[in-house]
Amino acid sequence: MRGGVVLLRLLLNKSLHIIFAPLVIVIPNSLAMINKDDKNWNQKKAEIFWAEVSPTDHLVQIYENDTIFLDTLESFVHAGLKADEVTVVIATTSHLKALESRLVSKGVDIVAARKADQYITMEAGHAMAKFMVDSWPNEIKFNQFVYGIIERAKGRRIRAFGEMVALMWGQGFSRAAIQLEHLWNVFCHSGAFCLFCAYPDSGITKDLRTSITDICSQHSTVIAGWNEQAAEVFYKTETV
Repeated sequence: MRGGVVLLRLLLNKSLHIIFAPLVIVIPNSLAMINKDDKNWNQKKAEIFWAEVSPTDHLVQIYENDTIFLDTLESFVHAGLKADEVTVVIATTSHLKALESRLVSKGVDIVAARKADQYITMEAGHAMAKFMVDSWPNEIKFNQFVYGIIERAKGRRIRAFGEMVALMWGQGFSRAAIQLEHLWNVFCHSGAFCLFCAYPDSGITKDLRTSITDICSQHSTVIAGWNEQAAEVFYKTETV
């Protein structure tokens, strides 16, 4: 899964011109995407799974509780830092603090990583304020927001986690959340970085089947959210 990284030369004052095929995922039974009794889950050791993510991957987890989510996020971030990738985490304050505590316990030098712009964190609400206009993600402002992250990476490979879509969905702005997922996909398809998103199942406010279809249709890989992911990752990869 480790394909060659497409290096983008993106400037804040220039437009991004990318031609890509639309993301199409066929989900015969959307509930199967989170059904723990479904027999079609793939399984791989977490260390291997997170080391093999592709620069074009867009992963999602619909999780039962914070412990499951933080196990997954910790593995995602730690693997990126070990590989000397620029690792971006846009999350709530409580999740940022919990993640940092976990990383420190693993021996990560957070201060040094931040100083080198290898570990970049942003509070989700503050990040959203940079590009949301009338409760809708403004494409121009969002592109400028992402260009700024890519500029800080200085050509290094990037992996990012974003919790903004989950906040939007939980507040009832499901259409805005799907639009933001689409805007992220432009960069994922280009190879600018891989992206991991996560939604608490308590935030699924629409009809369950429709909600899961809406969310999963924007992603290439679905990660199980009903078991601890620290040692083994259960996942489904759809053909994009």
